[in-house]
Amino acid sequence: MDRSVEVRVYAELNDFLPPDRRSVTFRHPLGLRQTVKDLIEATGIPHTEVDAVIIDGTSVGFDHRPGHDDLISVYPIFESIDIRPILRLRPEPLRNTRFVVDSNLGGLARHLRMLGFDAVFRNDFADDKIARISASEKRVLLTRDVAVLKRKEITHGYYVRATDPVEQASEIVRRFDLAGSLRSLSRCLECNEPLEAVAVEEVRDLLPEATLREHNTFSRCRVCGRSYWPGSHYSRMKKRIDEILQRAQAD
Repeated sequence: MDRSVEVRVYAELNDFLPPDRRSVTFRHPLGLRQTVKDLIEATGIPHTEVDAVIIDGTSVGFDHRPGHDDLISVYPIFESIDIRPILRLRPEPLRNTRFVVDSNLGGLARHLRMLGFDAVFRNDFADDKIARISASEKRVLLTRDVAVLKRKEITHGYYVRATDPVEQASEIVRRFDLAGSLRSLSRCLECNEPLEAVAVEEVRDLLPEATLREHNTFSRCRVCGRSYWPGSHYSRMKKRIDEILQRAQAD
C-alpha cells in the first residue's frame, strides 16, 4: 500500500510550495521511518522557517514519525494559532540578534552594518563555512538558498524573500522586530567591527585638510583603520536608514 499524508501549510511558508499546493490541503508521499522534519523539507520548506507542527490536533516535534493518512498542519515562526498546548520547535530566541550573511547577499550585509547590527559576511564563504559560523556563534543565517537552511546544524536561519538590498534590510528589520534596536552608523561598513570615537589628532595625518577644517567629529575602526565623519556620505546613509525604517513600518 502506498503511504501518504495530508499536509496544510500556513502563511508565508506557502512561499516555498508550488502554486497548486499553496493554502490548500494536499497529499504527500510518506517514506518508511520518515520524520516530520524529513517530510516537511521534502515538500521544499526548510526546518528553520517552521515553529509548530500539529498532527490530528496534537503538537509534535521534528523527530515524530507520522503515520499513513495523518493530517499535518505546519505553522511558521510567530504565526498566531489558538491550539493548546503547543510544542514550539524553534530554540529559544537569541538574546543578542547577530547575523551571518550568505555570500550572495553582500548588499544586505552592508545595510545591516549601517543600521548597527553585527553581520558577518565574506563573498568567498562556502555553505559549510557559514553553517559552522551560524551554529558555533549562535548567529541567524540569512540566505536566499533554501538548501543551506536545510542543513541539520542550522537552528536559526531565515530565507530572505526580497531581492533589492534596501527591501531586504527592511524585511529583516520587520521580521526580527529590530526597529527599536538600531545603533545606526556605529559599525565599520567594511569589516563589521564597532567604531570608536577618536580625537582629531589621531586622524590628522590620514585625512585631507579640507575635511579636517570642515568637521570636528571623527570615528575610526581599530581593525582596518578606516575613518568616518559626518560628511555628505553620512547624510546619504541617514536618508537610506530612514527609507529602510519607513518601508519596514509600512509593510
